[in-house]
Amino acid sequence: MREPVIECRNLTHYYGDRLIYKNLSFEIPRGRILGLLGKNGTGKTTTINILNGYLQPRSGECLIFGEDIRRMRPETRARIALLIEGHVQYAFMTIEQIERFYARFYPTWDRDAYYGLMEKLQVAPRQRISRMSCGQRSQVALGLILAQNAELLILDDFSMGLDPGYRRLFVEYLRDYARSEEKTVFLTSHIIQDMEKLVDDCIIMDYGRILIQMPVRDLLGRFRRYTFTTADGAIIPESKEIYNPGVINGRGELYSFDSPESIRGWLDRTGIPHGDLWSETLNLEDAFIGLTGKY
Repeated sequence: MREPVIECRNLTHYYGDRLIYKNLSFEIPRGRILGLLGKNGTGKTTTINILNGYLQPRSGECLIFGEDIRRMRPETRARIALLIEGHVQYAFMTIEQIERFYARFYPTWDRDAYYGLMEKLQVAPRQRISRMSCGQRSQVALGLILAQNAELLILDDFSMGLDPGYRRLFVEYLRDYARSEEKTVFLTSHIIQDMEKLVDDCIIMDYGRILIQMPVRDLLGRFRRYTFTTADGAIIPESKEIYNPGVINGRGELYSFDSPESIRGWLDRTGIPHGDLWSETLNLEDAFIGLTGKY
């Protein structure tokens, strides 16, 4: 097991009287790309802000590179690159000027990572940022983050404002860059299809808790949707192994990590009439809905 780069232990946070989550704990191993998924209001950006010291949790602690974020040394903080919703400053500068400006602040600056992405965007070095599209500006911000050559990249909603082509370009570029350079990446996005192509591991949050943390390959290999015919009005109870069951027009549906044989046995034991039991594997977006519910 690789040593953890991020460790969050028993985080509890409120906004006023509203509980965001209680006793939230997770780790991110070195060299992995981890995606944090959750519906709006489940605490994704709150977690990003706590990790970066912008918010003080009600209780619990966060460690990055083994140091408490509240007492982190400047040289440790320099090992972290942060992007919040794709913003880029100093839009009056050109592509070339902003790279030279930022390079002064980072001793391990990697200009090749920046210009490699700019080349894929097909933008000229003297092109002014203020004359670029929203998507291109976001890519400039992403390029500046990569060029910092940090050991840990934290990206909050990195795909905001990007059209499908730009999103695909950056997902592929970031994935190849992170793996070739053995970077650790912690990110969020509302576009789950992008996350499926990019991340090694995922955390799926519900309101107030983590539902799962596991490699995406394991999730998609084990988690299934089950459908079957049943009686109108049948009630399918939830359990530790059964997620979001329901019956509509005589058709039952549930989600589970269990095998078809286990589900058939569970239906028999609970006395739920069933026929034509069918199981199917899922993509990441369908698995997310299966775990968190449609609403």
